[in-house]
Amino acid sequence: MDMDLSGKIALVTGSSRGLGLASARALVAEGCQIGLCARGVDQLEVALEEVQSIASGRDAVTAIPADLSTTEGVEAAVKQTVNQFGGLDILVNNVGVARGADLLETSDAEWQAGFDHTLFPAIRASRLAVPHMRQRGGGAIIMIASIWGRESGGRMVYNAVKAAEISLAKALAQQLAVDNIRVNSVAPGSILFPGGSWDRRRLADPEGLAEFIRRDLPFGRLGRPEEVGEVVAFLASSRASWISGASITVDGCQSRSLI
Repeated sequence: MDMDLSGKIALVTGSSRGLGLASARALVAEGCQIGLCARGVDQLEVALEEVQSIASGRDAVTAIPADLSTTEGVEAAVKQTVNQFGGLDILVNNVGVARGADLLETSDAEWQAGFDHTLFPAIRASRLAVPHMRQRGGGAIIMIASIWGRESGGRMVYNAVKAAEISLAKALAQQLAVDNIRVNSVAPGSILFPGGSWDRRRLADPEGLAEFIRRDLPFGRLGRPEEVGEVVAFLASSRASWISGASITVDGCQSRSLI
């Protein structure tokens, strides 16, 4: 299926590895020009080389080292992408960190960090992206949330910030429809990629992970990043023109929610 994305301009936050990198790969394979951004310069350079290798040309991809938990970092990512390519059509909000334990053991600082590194980057990037999308007659914003934003099961702080992202996507979808800007969230389940939490668990406790897969994953395996990235590309495309305000699970039937 032709996604009709050739020439579109996208910014993918937190795109040096994992789901952000997979989303960038899927978009650039469909002909998008891509802004990559992350804090870690070395890993971002590796991601840049990887995405450039499948792009229509090396100048179709730019990399922006930025701390997206800060206003200045988000501004730099949007500004450089727009300056490099001349506009912005697609924003994928992927950056996120959430730590902490139970209520009594989680500090205010850990709560604040969860929102500063997950929800506020999505708010700020979306706020900066919308004027550019309006100038181009529309666009698409996609939040990378989680099944644990739709139901209980993850860590408390993680559940809260991912639920907030899903709610934000719905609110923005209703606000921005008049501008022909669609907003959706994607709710992945447990996805395996190098350096990710499931990769660390695989190395630290292979027997425990095998039991988790047997018990909780009906297909008998963890998900792959590209299985999320392809859904992101579809939602960004005109093929999803009547999908907005939705939260799409990509979890191999891991979650238990009916909606």
